[in-house]
Parts: sequence; structure tokens; C-alpha cells
Amino acid sequence: MGNRARLILAMLLGVLLGLSLSLADRVLAERDPLSTASLSRPAPSAALPWSDARLLAEVLQRVRDNYVDAVSDHKLMQNAIRGMVEALDDHSTFLAPDEFEDMKVSTSGSYAGIGVEVAPGKDGIRIVRRIPNSPAERAGIETGDIIVKIDELAVDPSDLDAAIARMRGRDGSAIHLVIRRAGSAALLEFTVERAQVQLQSVAAEMLTPDYGYLRITSFTDTTASELEHAVERLERSGAAKPKGYVIDLRNNPGGVLDAAVQIADDFLDHGTIVSAEGRAHDAQFRMQAKPGDITHGAVLVLLVNGGSASAAEILAAALHDNHRATLIGRRTYGKGSVQTIMPLSDGQALKITTSRYFTPSGASINGVGIVPDTVLDGPEQPPAEMDLAQDAAVSTLSRRDPQVMLALQSLSGHPGQIARGVSATLPLAQ
Repeated sequence: MGNRARLILAMLLGVLLGLSLSLADRVLAERDPLSTASLSRPAPSAALPWSDARLLAEVLQRVRDNYVDAVSDHKLMQNAIRGMVEALDDHSTFLAPDEFEDMKVSTSGSYAGIGVEVAPGKDGIRIVRRIPNSPAERAGIETGDIIVKIDELAVDPSDLDAAIARMRGRDGSAIHLVIRRAGSAALLEFTVERAQVQLQSVAAEMLTPDYGYLRITSFTDTTASELEHAVERLERSGAAKPKGYVIDLRNNPGGVLDAAVQIADDFLDHGTIVSAEGRAHDAQFRMQAKPGDITHGAVLVLLVNGGSASAAEILAAALHDNHRATLIGRRTYGKGSVQTIMPLSDGQALKITTSRYFTPSGASINGVGIVPDTVLDGPEQPPAEMDLAQDAAVSTLSRRDPQVMLALQSLSGHPGQIARGVSATLPLAQ
């Protein structure tokens, strides 16, 4: 073995020894955004086999010396770590500092920015939604505007993440935008002061005077309180409390487990919400509902599809298995595992699967999903846009979204349980 390989091997063994000693003497008290508890003290592990350590050092040296492009030792080690973790399963990964920050933003429910949701557009990025009371709204930026420059740099519509990162920044800092607006011949320029923006993961409307609609787009730290406030608002909007609710979980990818558990508890008086099994003590848990239904027994229908995953599936299974709600739609995604976020040095983090969860009936949905009571045939359709700016007492959503119409018909015409396995074919939205 050459001198360089011996040096790399010695460094690897030193790092691995230091890592094993630090882990054996540390309790991970950081609460995981996607889990219910921190992990307990890990058990001491056997030393890495000498032959494996030597092979890793040999591969690193061969790549470093012979790969067609020069690659730094740091990048090689980072890639080795990422490959090791991501080979475990589809949901475990190593997070670089920027990825860890994005993860915290997506689960915290707030960030410092201008308050717009964007999508790729022609020669820029298109604003598809402007968050109410945001810096963008105060500056006069409108939904449908195309951002073509950010701080004098042209926007590449194929790199949406980079544009989003440039729009975020320190609270109180200024950003200069050049915008193309339909109907305006000249480009418009705006200077916007960034501020804390609250992400909205729950939207609510009254479909009829008797039935409400709750759309949950993700599960963040604030989702449960958002839903509770939305129910309160809908209850105050009419002469009587709603008799039932359509809860829309379509295309909800999941998020914070605690949020899904709290929302399930909001609708349940008793029963198991979710249980989990893992090797660490704190990765084993069973969540039970406490007395108190915020809707006072209102009828519930949940809309789900193949994009309903993780925490969305936990909520759907909890309400369904406890005979609290009927499910309508398509088989859900089938993610039945819990990931724990472990902060590391230098702003990095590890996200690894630590538990497998089970529905109240004791089933694992991993890889199989949840089959709704009413299974829909025909082409998949995205949820229709909501009447978020309307002042009317009831919305037109059910007329524009056939699946919402079907759920409303189930609420108003068939309040009891719908037999499992019934299928329905929906007309295409016009």
C-alpha cells in the first residue's frame, strides 16, 4: 500500500474511531421534524473491519489519482457518506447545510422572503400564488407576474431552486425584481423588503351552508393550529355549525408526524392514532387520541390519491380505522416509515429511517398504500383551484372539481359508511 493510501487509511480510522466514541457518549436530544421523539443512546457497535477500511481507502486513492477530472478529498468523502446513507433506503439521505436549511424551512412553516409561490415560466419564473399580507402583496406584485431578473441577474426558468434561494434572505434585507406583466409593454421594477412569511398549509371554504371543505397541502409545525383556526372560522361563518367536512389530502406528500397526530386527535374522542416499531427505545411508540372532537361529531369524508403519502396516510388511516371518516379517491402512495433528523457538525445533518409505523388496525402500508372505500376510475385530475379571494358565503369548488362534488354527495346524501370496494367513474372537468 502506498504512502498516500496509508495516510488516507489512518485518517479514515481516526474519523471512524472518533465518531464511534462521540456517538457512544451522546444522547441525541434534537427533536426530529419527521419523528415523534429523539433517539435514545445508541448501543456500542463493533469496530469497522480492517479489510473494509483498507478497501475504502484504496478506492478513494484510485479515484483521486485516476479520475478524468480532479476531485477534492472533501468532495470524495462527502459523496462516500451520501452514497452510504442513500443506499439504505429511498428515504434516508445525507443533508448538506443548504439542504438542511431547506428541510427546516419546509417543516417550520415560516421563512424570510417575499411571500410568493412560483413555477417555471417563459423567460423567467411565474408567480402562481401571492401569500396574503406578504411583502410581495405590499409592494404591488401580482399573481401571474413573470420574474425575469433578481438583483440584476437574469432568472433561469430551468433552475427554479436557485431562483427561490435568491429570493430568500435575511429578514429586513432588500431585493430588486424586474417583472413582466401581462398588458404592460414595459418591464416593471420593484424593490421589496424581505420579512418573515408564514407558509399556509391549510385552506378552507364552505361548499354549501351545511358542509365545509378543508384542504391540507402539507404537514408543518403550524398545520394543526391552522386547521383548528380554519374550523373555528367556518363554524362562525354560518347560522349553524357545519354538519360535515370534506378533508382534501390529494397530492399531500406528508411532513411533520406530530402535526398529523394532532389533527387526528382533533377529530377523535378515543382510539389509537398510530404506532411504530424501531431498534432504539424512543423509536417505539403508540399514540392515543384524547377526548375532545373539535367538530362535535360532524361527518367526515377524506379525498386521497397516489400523491397522498407519509403523514397524510397516517391521518387518513387514523380516521378511517377508527370509523370516523370515509375515504374516496385512489390508492395512496404507501410510505410506512419514519425518518429521524440528526444534526451533524458544520450545519450538516443525517436523515435516516428509524421506525416503521402501523395503522390503528395493525397494518403496515409500506409499499402498498391505503385503498379507499370508494375507488375512483378514470384519469387522475389535480385538485381545482380554490376561491381563496372570494367573499361569497359558499364556493363554486364542488362544481369545478368532480371529486369534491362526489365527496359532497357522500356527505349530504349518504352520511353512513360507504361499502369498501365501490368504484366510481368521474367525468372530466370542463
